Amino acid sequence: MKEYQNFTMNFGPQHPAAHGVLRLILQMEGEVIKNADPHIGLLHRATEKLAESKPYNQTIGYMDRLDYVSMMCNEHAYVLAIEKALEIDIPLRAKYIRVLFDEITRILNHLLWLGAHALDIGAMSVFLYAFREREDLMDCYEAVSGTRMHATYYRPGGVIRDLPSQMPKYEKSSLKDNNEIKNSNYNREGSLLDFIDSFIERFPECVDEYENLLTDNRIWKQRTVGIGVVEPDRAVELGFTGPMLRGSGVNWDLRKMNPYEVYDDLKFDIPIGTKGDCYDRYLVRIEEMRQSIKLIKQCVNWLRENSGPVMIDDAKYAPPDREKMKSEMESLIHHFKIFSEGYCIPKSEVYASVEAPKGEFGVFLISDGANKPYRLKIRAPGFPHLASLNEMSKGHMLSDVVAIIGTQDIVFGEIDR
Repeated sequence: MKEYQNFTMNFGPQHPAAHGVLRLILQMEGEVIKNADPHIGLLHRATEKLAESKPYNQTIGYMDRLDYVSMMCNEHAYVLAIEKALEIDIPLRAKYIRVLFDEITRILNHLLWLGAHALDIGAMSVFLYAFREREDLMDCYEAVSGTRMHATYYRPGGVIRDLPSQMPKYEKSSLKDNNEIKNSNYNREGSLLDFIDSFIERFPECVDEYENLLTDNRIWKQRTVGIGVVEPDRAVELGFTGPMLRGSGVNWDLRKMNPYEVYDDLKFDIPIGTKGDCYDRYLVRIEEMRQSIKLIKQCVNWLRENSGPVMIDDAKYAPPDREKMKSEMESLIHHFKIFSEGYCIPKSEVYASVEAPKGEFGVFLISDGANKPYRLKIRAPGFPHLASLNEMSKGHMLSDVVAIIGTQDIVFGEIDR
């Protein structure tokens, strides 16, 4: 037989499995990978540098656009850092709303990951199933913020507005008859909490459908079992967090180990893998969606029974009511100052992090006393995962690179920030 030819090839930067702008230089020996060198820098947005030139609140919108699948979780880490520096405590209702939307965001992220990962490996149907449920959760985003993705809903001191008492409905259209409109609006007659309630009642069956398609599927297991194995000790050394770390069997979750908001008052379990391969990481994320449903249910029940403010009552950091702003000169001045100049944070250095869907998303903030950060450094969970790509891919076949990139759940907005 003829010997294998060694050659170097580019994987990307437009490869459909890359989920962003990744150029991967692969040194191949036939079909086997000898070395994988990830090149980044094709997307650089200078988010951290832009944040240093704007008042604090004007950077919240940039956070949404980092990991654009985990929008509100990114905002959460940033506003937590500001609140830590200002030493302010937010109303309890706002904490529950934040946890509610963190978990909605976790499901949104995992649904996109599941659909895209399956599509990369060759399963088409799961993508369509997952996006069916994503539509409803995007409607929840739209109901509170007016936009389906980049919400800018969390603010230092709480959230910008309370949950709506009426869920938006589909309107009459020339494309749909009255019966179709009625069926589309069947679970939109009540409030946002009613809509979320109806979603969490049927969502566990939807997760069962995904598992029916994949979990015991022979082809799925052939593509994921034993691929990209990372031992527990090595996962810690590489800086893994989130499902990548828990898939290797390490019991670490910031919601339990370093609880923020009201996570320490809620009941939920942390799914842990055993083998540290692509299949285990798939099972961990599937179970995380089920646990998120438990958390959402507890938040919905509490929010139904307890009313109250969703923003601190401090005109230095929170804008006044529209009604007051239009009738009182002092409120108008506060409103103008907040949206033009913002507020100053005392000299300090703070780090705040949240358990984002992909892992630990952290913000390190240095203030020199001005109305904008002196330095802002983002700790993105995907960066150390990408750094391990060479180690995870060596000795595998070319087709396995697609499965490994998929299992890492990489989004380049946060990596190449």
